[in-house]
Amino acid sequence: MQLYNTLSAKEREILIEEAGKDRLTISFYKYAHIGNPQILRNHLFIQWNDLEVLGRIYVANEGINAQLSVPADNFEAFKTHLDSIVFLENVRLNIAREQDNKSFLKLKVKVRHKIVADGLNDATFDVTNKGIHVNAEKFNELIEDPDTVLVDMRNHYESEIGHFKNAVTPDVDTFRDSLDIIEADLKDHKEDKKLVMYCTGGIRCEKASAYYRHKGFKQVYQLEGGIIEYARQVENQKLENKFFGKNFVFDHRRGERISSDIISNCHQCGEACDTHVNCANEACHLLFIQCESCAEKMNTCCSNECKEIHALPFEEQKKLRKGKGASNKIFKKGRSEALKYKK
Repeated sequence: MQLYNTLSAKEREILIEEAGKDRLTISFYKYAHIGNPQILRNHLFIQWNDLEVLGRIYVANEGINAQLSVPADNFEAFKTHLDSIVFLENVRLNIAREQDNKSFLKLKVKVRHKIVADGLNDATFDVTNKGIHVNAEKFNELIEDPDTVLVDMRNHYESEIGHFKNAVTPDVDTFRDSLDIIEADLKDHKEDKKLVMYCTGGIRCEKASAYYRHKGFKQVYQLEGGIIEYARQVENQKLENKFFGKNFVFDHRRGERISSDIISNCHQCGEACDTHVNCANEACHLLFIQCESCAEKMNTCCSNECKEIHALPFEEQKKLRKGKGASNKIFKKGRSEALKYKK
């Protein structure tokens, strides 16, 4: 039995268009002790492939992290299957506010060392000893408290386009980088300050809250369900929205608008803009913010050099890439000397 994709993204895109079915973009995570991640991985692939699930799912000994899309008419069957797995029964599902039938074009279920790359190797660190989960209403109260320190646990390119009022937004490339920076900055306030954290869907805060409790912080809170669930509760309960801008998401949409505020700028001309693109030069693929005018002028490239390469015939581009490793720009999202207006 095949346990991998047989269709290209383009072929899948055509099938989605021909099917004409609405799809739901969903994310969820769960920390749990999984004895054999490979067996679970294979089971999920077989079951979800039959349900036409597409997405990116990581399975590890410490749990599962899933971002996916499923045909709306298969949602109940998908939920039933999740509930049949003991540690996933009634798991919270974050359903995207802005749907896109092409948010994912392949099903990738991968076994990883960890479901969030944190670089932590402390055997005494218990990820299940987490902080206090709070809903949107309580979160709004906490972040107005003068004894609260609100921290964005996401990376620089995520918080650049949207963040909460008065949040500390570390200028970091990775989740691991932020852990030590925040601990160092707050080392004198482990007992007297409320440490309140948020992220996209909650998974990074879950790990971070347990880590900071392990490091001696006494009052640790996290936003339940992250920004995705916060936006849903704010809308449904008519609460005050304290998030400005867009929420960066890890699929083809790249962002969901939470408020009308545009707090970032085009990295090439400086105009107000919060639209992320990937450089069209496949050898670069840099993620950066580009307005429509610059996208037209630069042919969706980050620099004149990339624009020239992208204009070459495809076979010539392949020859230029031959024997070279992937550009490290793909790991340095939004960081390049070519981006004049990167904050």
